[in-house]
Amino acid sequence: MTSLLRSIWDAPAATPPPPRRVWRDWVLVAVLPVVAVLEAATRPEVPWRWLWAVVLVALVPTLLWRRTRPLLMLAIAFGVGSIFTVVTGGDPQLVTTAYFLLLVYAVVRWGSGRAMLFAGVLMLASSALSFALGPASIGDVIGGLAVVVTTITLGVAFRWRAAARARELDRVKLLEREQLARDLHDTVAHHVSAIAIQAQAGTAVASTNPDAAAEVLRVIEGEASRTLAEMRSIVRVLRQEDDLETAPSPGITDLRRLARTEPGGPVIDVRLAGDVDGLPPTIAAAVFRLAQEGVTNARRHARNATRIDVRVHVGAAGIRLDVRDDGDSTASAATGYGITGMVERATLLGGTCEAGPAPGGGWVVSAVLPRAGWSA
Repeated sequence: MTSLLRSIWDAPAATPPPPRRVWRDWVLVAVLPVVAVLEAATRPEVPWRWLWAVVLVALVPTLLWRRTRPLLMLAIAFGVGSIFTVVTGGDPQLVTTAYFLLLVYAVVRWGSGRAMLFAGVLMLASSALSFALGPASIGDVIGGLAVVVTTITLGVAFRWRAAARARELDRVKLLEREQLARDLHDTVAHHVSAIAIQAQAGTAVASTNPDAAAEVLRVIEGEASRTLAEMRSIVRVLRQEDDLETAPSPGITDLRRLARTEPGGPVIDVRLAGDVDGLPPTIAAAVFRLAQEGVTNARRHARNATRIDVRVHVGAAGIRLDVRDDGDSTASAATGYGITGMVERATLLGGTCEAGPAPGGGWVVSAVLPRAGWSA
């Protein structure tokens, strides 16, 4: 019991934070005073009915701050109500008093744990005062308790639902950020890396071979144009100017673009085997990104590499992708964002991705994507 009270005491206010006011608040403030006056006018048997009508009308504005200051508004309403209960010698018998339940709901729905506990103490004190001034029947006690418990339950339920939805939105946003990070790394970083490599090659030959330097500049121009096009594609998706399903995405046939040999760089050989044309677009795009990142890593990090082989085989069990270079042997390599993104892509599709030294020298990246669960 102590741990439960402590957990409630430490509970923060509801998230996301409530709106300050909505149109329903103004409707309530406009309608409830009229209802209170009409009820007082039509129920002459209620003692002190006009006094209670004035009190209720005066307390109606507390509804405007019930979300931002739920405990304070509840304390004002119950405090004033208790004072007039003592003055009149009994509880108000006007049905309009039921709008106090909106303040109870607001404390549970929007308030912190401490506010809820203090509100519970206030309601218990108010109930004890009512019992002291006049005995209540068992039916009235059970009915009142049922109404209060129902109100509290509704507040807890809507509070939990809003929090669950907020957590789901945060999860979706996190996944979108991770997807964006992978796309930026796998597309833009690929071309920027190629630009950097070509710039280094151009610097080396500029003084001795102007024609080769000019060719390097043309390659850099092409890479920069492709980088700009892919950046625009990503921005269009983020701005929702294009539907996500119709946004351009690479496929298996785009793998042949990786075979472009650039001056001073290794020869890139791409070979496809099996029913590559039957791959679903999602799988084909993932294979392309994996191969692209593997080639980028090899061009960037493989020392003295003269050749990069890209092999894609589509079989009955799924796809196997191998990206191998013939650079100098290395025992290990630091795991960067590229390899991490490749592993994440493969894992999301139920596959695996491994990178490490290749037998006989060089480096190899191997990814396997199972065929189970594919849909066109």
